[in-house]
Order: sequence, then structure tokens, then C-alpha cells
Amino acid sequence: MHSALTITSLSGQQLLPHLDDIARLRIGVFKDWPYLYQGSLDYERDYLAAYAVTPDAVCVIARAGDAVVGASTGLPLLDDAAAFHKPFVQAGIDPAQVFYFGESVLLPEYRGQGIGHAFFDAREAHARALGRFALTAFCAVDRADDDPRRPRGHRDNAAFWHKRGYQRRPGLTMQLNWGEVGQGNVTHPLTFWTRSLEAVA
Repeated sequence: MHSALTITSLSGQQLLPHLDDIARLRIGVFKDWPYLYQGSLDYERDYLAAYAVTPDAVCVIARAGDAVVGASTGLPLLDDAAAFHKPFVQAGIDPAQVFYFGESVLLPEYRGQGIGHAFFDAREAHARALGRFALTAFCAVDRADDDPRRPRGHRDNAAFWHKRGYQRRPGLTMQLNWGEVGQGNVTHPLTFWTRSLEAVA
């Protein structure tokens, strides 16, 4: 029997006690398809610590009892690296208007219970409360349909993202390098998905 699940939005220094738990979670989940990410705790701690010192960033964590089983991040796009701004500038979209969702990771046994929706709800509410963003956006790695490493029967998240009102933006693509399982460092294309951040009536 699973412990009761709780969803909590954290910002700033509130994130610090959870950095190692979230780092391990990211490494474990992203090692699987489609990211095939070969991560390290030191890199992940440094990456996540940047959220702790970014005033308008948010990290939403899911806990089963005391165990962190999922995490989801977001921050103003201009607070992320320049490579993330560039596709928006080239498309004539002011990056100052965009709140960027970094990633969502969740242990497999807790999927299908509405946590993914809770992550989006919390991050969209956070962006809306800041009061200066017109769009929310995230990016997803582009993989070939015939990639032999694709697990049989794999279902991607496109239907879920469409249900949330997000649209894939072909051409709004960036390049990002990471260590890939069995491949070493590889440069990957990632395409953005966006939606308008409407005000709450």
C-alpha cells in the first residue's frame, strides 16, 4: 500500500534540502527513452542549485510519505541559458514574455494518477501569479520514429500535452548536448511546445 501522495510547490531556499533526492530522480528517469541521459549527481546538484537562487523559479515535488517520487521545475525563460532564448528571438517572440518549464520526472509506479496534471497546474499557476508572462513553454527531444532503441509499444506524451493545450512549434528548435547512454556526448535537437497563459476569470 502506497503512502499518501502530496504535491508541494517550492521556491528559493526551500529547494535546498531536496536537491539530492531530485538529482537522483532525474538521473534515474532520464536514463530511459527518449532522453537516454547519462547523468552525474555533481552536475545535477549544480543544475538544480541554480533554481534555488533564481527568485521567480519554482520546483513542484510529489512525495509519498517522506520519499520524493516526482519533481517538476520552471523559471522565467530569460533566467535560463542563452541557447534557450535564441529560437524565440529568431521567431520574433520576446523571451521576456515566456515562462519555461524545465522538466517533469516521476517514478513509473506513480504515473497515471494525475500527478502530471498537478505538475502543469502548479507551474502554470506560478507563472500566472507572477503576472508578466504571455506564454508557457517546454521542449522535448526529437527522436526518429524508426530509432531501433525505441521500446516496443512506447507511447510518448504528445496526446497528454495536446490535452493540456500545448502545441508543438516546428522550427522553434534548439540544440543541446548531453552524455547519452552508450554514446558519449551527443548534440540533440529539441523542439518547443507552447500555449498562451490566459488570465483566470
